[in-house]
Amino acid sequence: MKVLHLVAGELTGGAARGAYWLHRGLREIGVDSHVLTNGRETYGDPSVTSLCKSGADKVRIALSNRMANLPIHLYRKRQGLIYNTGVNGIDITRHPLYESADIIHLHWINGLVSMHSLRKVKKPLIWTMRDMWPMTGGCHYAMECDRYKTGCGKCPQLGSTHEWDLSALVVQYKRKCLPANIKFVGISEWLSSCAAQSSVFRGHDVRTISNNIDTSQFAPVEKGAARRLLGLDTGKKIVLVGANNISGFYKGFGLFCEALRYVNTGDLHLLVFGRSEKKVLDELCIEFTELGRLTDTVALRLAYSAADVFVAPSRMDAFGKTLVESMSCGTPVVCFDATGPKDIVQHNITGYKAAAFDPVDLATGIRWVLDRSSDGYRELCDASRSRAIEQFDSIVSARQYQNLYQSL
Repeated sequence: MKVLHLVAGELTGGAARGAYWLHRGLREIGVDSHVLTNGRETYGDPSVTSLCKSGADKVRIALSNRMANLPIHLYRKRQGLIYNTGVNGIDITRHPLYESADIIHLHWINGLVSMHSLRKVKKPLIWTMRDMWPMTGGCHYAMECDRYKTGCGKCPQLGSTHEWDLSALVVQYKRKCLPANIKFVGISEWLSSCAAQSSVFRGHDVRTISNNIDTSQFAPVEKGAARRLLGLDTGKKIVLVGANNISGFYKGFGLFCEALRYVNTGDLHLLVFGRSEKKVLDELCIEFTELGRLTDTVALRLAYSAADVFVAPSRMDAFGKTLVESMSCGTPVVCFDATGPKDIVQHNITGYKAAAFDPVDLATGIRWVLDRSSDGYRELCDASRSRAIEQFDSIVSARQYQNLYQSL
């Protein structure tokens, strides 16, 4: 059984990394798995093929993405959030790897696979949804809008007041491009529920297989050693917060900053990874260390291990891979009881789930974790590590996908 994964973007990115770990898990259990990507990073893995082999290829792909998204610029009142039309990419049925594959497995495909070419796929086809884009008219997270359920139009992210705007056209385009036998997989129960209610996927087979990490790579490091290796010379409790782009609207950093107003921060040290603004951190009036953007697993592992608690204040998240990475390193998590993260954290067992988007309760959760007795805190850490291994390890997800492949 040969499986071909289509993964757009660099494999060091959040969504793509989950797909790559799944690929490795599948190969570990004996599935002949191959990845086709338009990112340059292949990790020297012969089972990964890149369409981007030179600087010229990188420029060509970037220009193609810009051309495909030109219509977005007609909407001058649009929000500055990521938005894609999905019209560009290769005809996957013409690639040699398509010919040798038994099953085609889509992940994040923006700029890699043309939606139009999906109608030509005559092999079993699976699409793992890693955000809301597959079901919307172009946005990656619908936020408070639920028009994806009825076909989009009047898109708030485009600043549109017209029923038949670009978002409605993209939804119609997606409906026409999807083969009847395609199977959809959400990486969280929340995402699968959204998909089942969407106008694009209504009537299609939608199921859930959780996102995954390699728990052997994200393993606990003794806190003192982790802090020394990161140069953290502090005896205070460390609160970790981070994402690829911590300032992104979806990630809710503003809610975290507000929560700190309700926490006595005198005994705390804030540790931050990802793109952030130093001016904003300076205004928090709390001792902090910036680690910058981390793509190296070892550095991430040290950051999670050095912290006493990881705070994930996302407003909307398809899954919450950083939460699982932290738990796998034995560090409890505080998050909101909403979207993808609500299925990851067990309240008062592996961390604390605050009332949705309530910064006061988020602050309560931070102190609840930090004020545990040594034995109580150790129980949180042990339970976090166990849950990550038992529910979210790559091998666990790989076996579930193997069963799905075999059923097709």
